[in-house]
Amino acid sequence: MPETIPRDSVGLVAPRHARFDEPLALECGRELPGYELVYETYGELNADASNAVLICHALSGNHHAAGYQTLEDRKPGWWETCIGPGKPIDTNRFFVVCCNNLGGCHGSTGPATVNPATGEPWGPDFPMVTVRDWVASQARLADRLGIHRWAAVVGGSLGGMQALRWTIDFPERIAHAVVIAAAPKLSAQNIGFNEVARQAIRSDPDYHQGRYQAAGTIPRRGLMLARMLGHITYLSDEAMREKFGRELREGKPDYDFHFGVEFEVESYLRYQGRAFINRFDANTYLLMTKALDYFDPAAAHGGDLSRALAHVQAKFLVLSFTSDWRFPPSRSREILRALLDGNKDVSYAEIEADHGHDAFLMPIDQYLAVFGGYMSRVAGEVGA
Repeated sequence: MPETIPRDSVGLVAPRHARFDEPLALECGRELPGYELVYETYGELNADASNAVLICHALSGNHHAAGYQTLEDRKPGWWETCIGPGKPIDTNRFFVVCCNNLGGCHGSTGPATVNPATGEPWGPDFPMVTVRDWVASQARLADRLGIHRWAAVVGGSLGGMQALRWTIDFPERIAHAVVIAAAPKLSAQNIGFNEVARQAIRSDPDYHQGRYQAAGTIPRRGLMLARMLGHITYLSDEAMREKFGRELREGKPDYDFHFGVEFEVESYLRYQGRAFINRFDANTYLLMTKALDYFDPAAAHGGDLSRALAHVQAKFLVLSFTSDWRFPPSRSREILRALLDGNKDVSYAEIEADHGHDAFLMPIDQYLAVFGGYMSRVAGEVGA
C-alpha cells in the first residue's frame, strides 16, 4: 500500500453481494438455481441513471478493478490504470460497476462454491457457462441496480468479447461498446493454447477428476503450468527480450541434469505460476478457457459476423495493439469491417506498443489519450 492513497485513485472500496433466487437458463441447456454475484462500484449514479459504465473482466480477472480493499493492500485493482478521477473511465463523471463473472472464484457462484442440492462444492458438476450467460446475469444485476441502459460497456480481451455480446443480446440497453484487444472468435492456435493449459491441470494427480476440494488437495503443478503457458502468450517477444533478455541468474550455465532455474525468464514464469495458485481455482480456469473457446457470435448466422452485428445500436470504439500476437490487430479489424458493413458508428485505433496482449492493462500514453478522449465523448452525451 502506498503511504498515501493517490489522488487519482477511487480509494478504499468494498465488495457488494447480489443474490438472485430466480433460476437462470444457460446456453448449455441446463439451469442454474439461485446464484450470487460479487461486484464493486465506483463513483455516483446520477439522477436518471444514465452515467453507468459496466467493466467486464478478462479470464483471470475479477470484480476488484480499481482502488484498495484494505489499507494493507500492496496493489490496487487490476485496471487502476484506467479507472479513477481524471482517468479514461473518470469516476467523477461515471458510475462504474464491475462484477466477478458467474462461474468465477472470487465470490460469485462457481465451481468452488457450495451446490445447494448436495451441500458440497460444485466442483466439476458446475454447469458450463458462456459469454452469453455472463451477459444475461449482468443484465439482471443492472436491473437490480436500477440501470436500464449502460452509457458504455467496456472490456479488454475476454471482457471485450462480453461487450460485443452485450450489443447483440441487449441492443437497446447499451449506448457505447469499448472492445479492446479482443477477437470475434478464437483462432485454432488460441484454442490449442487453452487445451494444453487444461490438460496440464487435468493430468495433475491432485486434480482428482475435479473433486480436489473433497480430497483436500489442489492441482498446484497443473495450475502453475497453465498460468506459465498463458503468461507467455500475454507478453510479446519484444517485452520479454527487454525485461529478461537471455540473462543467466548466476552469470554462467549450470550443466547439471536437474533443470533448475537458470534464466531470469524461468524465474519470472515460475513466480507468476506460484502466485496464481494462491488466487485462482483450477475448475474455474477450465470453465473460463472453454467459455473463450465457445465464443463465436457469427456461428448462429452462418459464420457471417456482419449479419450477427446487423441489429446492434451501440456506437463502438475498437482498440488493438501492434505487438499483441494472441489477439492481433487483424482480429480487431474483422470486428471493424463487420460493423462498417452495417454502417455502424465505429472508431478504431491501433496502438503502437511492445507489451503484447497485456498492453490493455498498461499506462501507454497513446492508448490512454484515445481511450480517454472517447470516454469523454460518452460522458458528454449523458451530461456527466
